[in-house]
Amino acid sequence: MVCKNCGANIPNGELFCPNCGTCTENAKFCKYCGAVIGADCVVCPACGRQVEPLQSAQQPQPVYVNNNVTYGGVAKSKWAAFFLCLFLGLIGAHKFYEGKIGMGVLYIFRRPVRHRRVRRSHRHPL
Repeated sequence: MVCKNCGANIPNGELFCPNCGTCTENAKFCKYCGAVIGADCVVCPACGRQVEPLQSAQQPQPVYVNNNVTYGGVAKSKWAAFFLCLFLGLIGAHKFYEGKIGMGVLYIFRRPVRHRRVRRSHRHPL
């Protein structure tokens, strides 16, 4: 390889011209730390940061989340389930609507928690 600046012969693999110190075509600078690195480097050996995107790696495909609840192939309305829960939530009507029969039965047979009032004596502890 020949230096473009001074015309001196540069050994293969060198990043600088030994005569004038000019960077060769095999060199580039790290955009984070400014160190001279090889032209084919993806990660800077000086600072360890990635300077180029990986060419050979396949990018993962995005995952799309579909929040439409479907049971039995029929789409269910979230608003209908909301209003069933709001008005008939104690008996589990919204769970039956969503197709969750077991949870609906559980809602029917559960007992509401009743807090008993604790009687307190009016005596002073001393």
